[in-house]
Amino acid sequence: MLDVNAVHPERTWWLCLIAVAVAVSFSLMFNNFVKRYTARILSFPERKKSLFAFFDLHGYILIIFMMCLGISLKFIPGMPAEFFAGFYPGLGFALSLAGVRYFVSWCKAL
Repeated sequence: MLDVNAVHPERTWWLCLIAVAVAVSFSLMFNNFVKRYTARILSFPERKKSLFAFFDLHGYILIIFMMCLGISLKFIPGMPAEFFAGFYPGLGFALSLAGVRYFVSWCKAL
């Protein structure tokens, strides 16, 4: 486990750079998904729909692939713990931003 206090100050910029790069790249990717699946959800003729109907098969395959990739990333030998200290905050920010976009789309649809 990475102790944030153990990170040398001269390496802090590197962690911030990783976090920003990951946040920007995943935000661009998630923005496309938000647009695509918001349009899909709004096109449903019935008001209430099953929770599993929101994504199509391609979406579920992508989710499974990304989860497996994220889990396996932790087990790659030689992967520095500092990478994860920058990667996870960036990914978390991008996912949070996508959630906010879904929420805003839902509010507009009401």
